[in-house]
Amino acid sequence: MELHLSRRHRFLLVLEGALVGIATGVVISLYRLCLSHAEDAMRFVVDSLADRGVVALLWFFVLAIILVVVGKLMLFEPYTQASGIPQVDAEVAGRVDMPWQRVLPVKFVEGVACAFAGLSLGREGPSVLLGAMTAKGVSRVGGNERSRERLLVTCGAAAGMSAAFHAPLTGVLFAIEEIHREFSAPLVISVMTSSIFADFVSSQILGVAPLIHFVEFQTLPHRLYLAVVTIGVICGVLGYLHNKGMFCVQELLFDPLSDFAPYVRLSIPFAVAGVVAFAWPEILCGGDAIVERILHVQQTTFLGLVVLLLGKYVFTAICFGSGAPGGTLFPLVVMGSVAGAAFGMGLATFAGVPDAYVNSFIVLGMAGLFSAVIQAPVTAVVLVFELTGSLEALLATSVVSIVAYVVATVLGTEPYYEHLYERMIGAGHTREPHAGTRSHKVIRNYVIGTGSVAEGQAISQLDWPPDTLVVTVRKAGQNVVANGSTVLEALDVISVVMDEVAEPRYDKRIRLLCVTRD
Repeated sequence: MELHLSRRHRFLLVLEGALVGIATGVVISLYRLCLSHAEDAMRFVVDSLADRGVVALLWFFVLAIILVVVGKLMLFEPYTQASGIPQVDAEVAGRVDMPWQRVLPVKFVEGVACAFAGLSLGREGPSVLLGAMTAKGVSRVGGNERSRERLLVTCGAAAGMSAAFHAPLTGVLFAIEEIHREFSAPLVISVMTSSIFADFVSSQILGVAPLIHFVEFQTLPHRLYLAVVTIGVICGVLGYLHNKGMFCVQELLFDPLSDFAPYVRLSIPFAVAGVVAFAWPEILCGGDAIVERILHVQQTTFLGLVVLLLGKYVFTAICFGSGAPGGTLFPLVVMGSVAGAAFGMGLATFAGVPDAYVNSFIVLGMAGLFSAVIQAPVTAVVLVFELTGSLEALLATSVVSIVAYVVATVLGTEPYYEHLYERMIGAGHTREPHAGTRSHKVIRNYVIGTGSVAEGQAISQLDWPPDTLVVTVRKAGQNVVANGSTVLEALDVISVVMDEVAEPRYDKRIRLLCVTRD
């Protein structure tokens, strides 16, 4: 407890966070460079074979070789399949203990191979996993205990998101809102340090240009705010359909093939990618080609954008549902941009809205769909701010994100990564303790929420999990040694000691006591 509360402990967390950020910045920069070169090489090969008739079938032979390589790597290290974000959630929650020295290189190679194959997968999810495993490596070299290591894994996840999107604040919020789900000053400072250092390093290697460069956001007049609310509603509905469709593809198309994983499951997206490479190359990979088209949206039509959105979604659902090692965040952002462009073009065509505002609806569509799908509206707003650099976009973006979030919630949308996390845990990928393993104690902090079960109750009156102990209560900035008669008040921060192995079970029970009731 003395170490946990000491200033030296907090300083070391910041220092280690900086080391994690630097290391992650290097890893993700190399990853992005390799992905870019792989995609360029793929398009060069496909363009060279496009007009050569039967010779073009050679590309399918190349895809078959890549499929076998990726399949063998997935069998060698199962934690590398799919996005990587649910795996990081499970690592932070203590449900898995991934071998970082295997996951890191395997995920790297798989991502580059899938990019060369043209699969519609994102780089952000894998970047989060690569950052987390880089942080775990730094922690293991430093000889940290498990609880501290998991905090550094959160730092690595934030650094990975930051370096991937060139958006440090987005990395911080995503790590706290989606992964760690706990707010404390030492955690935020450590995560922010990692995120900033990772962004700085990647900027030195890749340049300071944002991942998606939009033209200047045009401030929308108040008379168009009915349209702003409308696109929020549309994004909420699209977010519901996005998640429902993704989950149905997984459960109806690929789950019955589980006995033949991974080769038979991977053969479907690889075959589709081979056809798409020659029939519709624009929807290949994460979506860089679509972004280029969106930047010149006036040269396309409303119907063309709707067809592009549907095509990108179906291809992404097939690729991701197969369990192929890649994420969906960048395709999601691209699809949101296309949805916003289609909405803006529709207003310009059928309602006489000036074309100058179409670009603004592109940005709003991106934020709205992100908020609805991920169920993280604050992260969506900050992401758009960092990509556009415009404070003028904050009001409209906030309205769209909140409306999309509310609509998606009312429709019963399952949070995307929570659903994937539950699927992974349900599949039995948990970390069971070995016989004879030495038990370690960990300390977790919890904030007493307003209106929670614990508010106004003495510690002895609450149903705590067995073998847990509330040791201190932080009240108005002062740490008080806890006893059974200590009354908990809203915004108190309690420090609870528990067994490391039992923590995943006990953590949920304690949160039910402390969380604000709806």
